[in-house]
Order: sequence, then C-alpha cells, then structure tokens
Amino acid sequence: MILAQLTHFASHTVSSLALFQEEQTVGFSPMQLWENMGWPVRFIAVTLFVESIWSLAVMIDRYLYFSAARKQSREFAPKVAGALKDSKLEEAIKIADRNKKSHLAEVVTAGLQEFRSSGGSPTDETIASSGRALERAEAIVHAKLKRGLAVLATIGATAPFVGLLGTVIGILHAFQQIATQKTSGIGAVAGGISEALVTTAFGLLVAIPAVMAFNYFTGRVEAFDVEMDNSSSELVDYFIKQSHKR
Repeated sequence: MILAQLTHFASHTVSSLALFQEEQTVGFSPMQLWENMGWPVRFIAVTLFVESIWSLAVMIDRYLYFSAARKQSREFAPKVAGALKDSKLEEAIKIADRNKKSHLAEVVTAGLQEFRSSGGSPTDETIASSGRALERAEAIVHAKLKRGLAVLATIGATAPFVGLLGTVIGILHAFQQIATQKTSGIGAVAGGISEALVTTAFGLLVAIPAVMAFNYFTGRVEAFDVEMDNSSSELVDYFIKQSHKR
C-alpha cells in the first residue's frame, strides 16, 4: 500500500515537472520579449526608447557646448585682460569677436560695445549703461547654457513612472492570462511578468543617466554663472578706474 502511494506520488511529481518545463516556452531575448508584449506595453517601450535617444542627444550637445566654452574662455581671459590693461578697447572687442563660443566673451563684448557706443568716455552714465548691458548679456548667456537641461530633468523624473505604468499593465496582463487559461502555472504569467520587468528596468535605465547628467550640467552652469559675474564686476571696476584717471 505504501509502495503504491510512493509510486503514485513520484509519477505525479514527474508529470508536474514535465508540465512546468512545457510551460517555460516564453523566451527572454529582446525580440522574444517584444513579441510577447501587448500593444500598450510596446507603446510604453517605444516612448522610453525615444526619451533615451532625446536625453542622449542633449547630453552630447551640452558636453560639446560647455567644453568649447571652457576652452575658449581660458584663452580669451588673459588676452582681453592684457588689451584692457594697455587701454586698447578696439583690440579687446576684436579678441572677444574671435571667441564667440566663450560665455565670458559674450558678456564682456556686450559691456565693451555699450561702453564704446556711449562715446568711450568713462562717465557715471556710461558705466551704469555698460553695467546694465552686462546684466542683460549674462541673462541671455545663462539661458543658452541651460538650454536642454529641462528635458533631462523631465525625463529623469517621468521615465521611472512610465516604466511603472508598463509594470502595472504587465501584471494586469498576467492576471488576465490566469483568468483566461484557468491555470496558475508559470507559463500563464511569464509573458505578463516579463513585460513588467522589462519596462521597469528600461525606465530606470533611461532615468538614472538623465538625472546624473542634469546634476552635472547644472553644476557646470552655476560655475559659469560665477565666472560671468566675476568678469562683469572686473569690467565695471576697470571702467571706474578709467574714470578716476581723468
């Protein structure tokens, strides 16, 4: 009697394992996962892919822009300082025109051109108008530096939630399969679970680099703002010293 029960248990276990192996038909390669996804989850995956390409394009653009600004500013600062020290206003403006990618050159050029347009005489009115021109130029350059960073912030904040939406849809799909097939085997829910895991992972994969890049570039913009403020103050001080020489 006991032997018969053991034999029945063994045969039932073997049949269960065979059924489990038959149900493991869901592949986990990218193409197989795509084929197992429903259209709502596919739309979410495509959305995340577009966000990843968009954020990557912004990262490359900002990196190249900031690198060029840093390089030209390092070359521009000592040259224009030397020209102003020798009271060569026109030469300082020409040096600034040759370094158009420099954030410092854009700001300093605005102040110098305003000073020249006012007759080049260091009066209080001329100095005040040059200071206002410097402030306007700083605001414009600041906007240029921050261009695209809002995209990184938006993608970094929303991509995990977009992936979470795919997770919810995938789990609902898994429960729907269980209800339809009236079975709780792994094969009935593997497709839905794979959708959930893939969209969650993809959402995090898109969001994490975007957040890191946003924080990095924001720090660079703040550093550039400090440099522009210092350059504007030094230029105004130069105008004031010139007025005292009169």
